[in-house]
Amino acid sequence: MRNNNSEGGKFAPRKSGFMEKKELRRAMKRRNREMAPEERAAAAGRIFRRVGELPAFGAARCVAIFCSLPDEPPTDGVLVQWSREKRIVLPRVAGEEMAFFEYDPATLVPGAFGIAEPGPGAVPCDASEIDLIVVPGVAFTAGGGGMGRGRGYYDRYLSQPGMRAVKVGVCFAHQLVGELPVEPHDVRMDAVCAG
Repeated sequence: MRNNNSEGGKFAPRKSGFMEKKELRRAMKRRNREMAPEERAAAAGRIFRRVGELPAFGAARCVAIFCSLPDEPPTDGVLVQWSREKRIVLPRVAGEEMAFFEYDPATLVPGAFGIAEPGPGAVPCDASEIDLIVVPGVAFTAGGGGMGRGRGYYDRYLSQPGMRAVKVGVCFAHQLVGELPVEPHDVRMDAVCAG
């Protein structure tokens, strides 16, 4: 499912380059933070409802998602909701690498960059066990191109052997843009759900 309704086209960078990416990241972060809490919550509801309507989500037994930063679609509600019917796993960052662990609200601790993540004692999940992975991003194209925060955690994780999950990018409507700089290491999404 792809959602092309957006105002984001005006943020499409001119050509691939560090400054264009940096400018786009800054502009998107500002727009995200300008959203009123009720607007952010309503958008998250639309986004995660669209993810939940995907046939791949219906078929998935294990779904990887993330604990959101303040400028990302809030995931608190969907974590609780989806964990009633699916095995939910969350990322934990260690140095330059990211691994996933079973979601248990009791084990969550502040982790890298202030993001809640599974703490000591959380049950690890091998990449091969994940059926669908929900990926946050700074911007996406309707065709599945994406741009993250620049550290490459998801690109590295999604490129590893054994990864077979359906990849779903999620973003606010204004983060859906017409074009993005593409680099060889960038991993394309199978679907993008915007709201």
